[in-house]
Amino acid sequence: MQFTGKTVFITGANRGIGRALVEACLSKNVGKVYAASRKIENLPPFNDPRVVAIKLDISKNEEIKKAAEECADTQILINNAGILNPGNILEGNMEGFKKDMEINCFATLAMMRAFVPVLEKNKETRIVNIASIASYVNFPFIAGYSASKAALYSVSQAARIELSAKGIPVHIVNPGAIDTDMNKGSTMDMTAPKDVAESILKAVEDEIEDIIPDKIGRGMFEVWRKSPKELEDLSKKMYFGK
Repeated sequence: MQFTGKTVFITGANRGIGRALVEACLSKNVGKVYAASRKIENLPPFNDPRVVAIKLDISKNEEIKKAAEECADTQILINNAGILNPGNILEGNMEGFKKDMEINCFATLAMMRAFVPVLEKNKETRIVNIASIASYVNFPFIAGYSASKAALYSVSQAARIELSAKGIPVHIVNPGAIDTDMNKGSTMDMTAPKDVAESILKAVEDEIEDIIPDKIGRGMFEVWRKSPKELEDLSKKMYFGK
């Protein structure tokens, strides 16, 4: 698979990994990138005629429907938009947890449902969902976010199985801590969004379905693969500052 000449739709394209994915797609010589954001004015000046700005709040079904209708030439859907509300599971703000689940899981599912008919009509199509290394373990200080990303991972697996009959691959990306606004203030040695985006696109081109694009994520995944309990213990140490 090659990105050259493809039409790509990216949600949450205004900053972080989303912005970097737009720029990485342009460097791959795509034909067009639909760069979606809740507010078009928040999109950076990509200064490339191949970028088409799309106003899209993925929590609003009418905006999702409109985007699918207007961007009917989409071949690669990258669901990147997401939110994070901090807090532990027993004391954190319940409304924040519900919002995490609504956006990170259900709204992303709504995007897939709306765009699958589009992808079925086009050639060489696929879906790329940006989940999190939290799909493998819950980090108690972002418990609702972790749960929502685990749900997205499961939903994406279900879509992967169903869409295999239609020849539409579903890639699931599980990054660790990336140097974005979401992780501002962290002292970890995080990977830059540019490097993460380039790693994601290369893995998609190589037909890798489960993608971990950064060193922190890969380290945690190796711990999980050895022993899920060991990764849980690592999360416990992080939570209690040990």
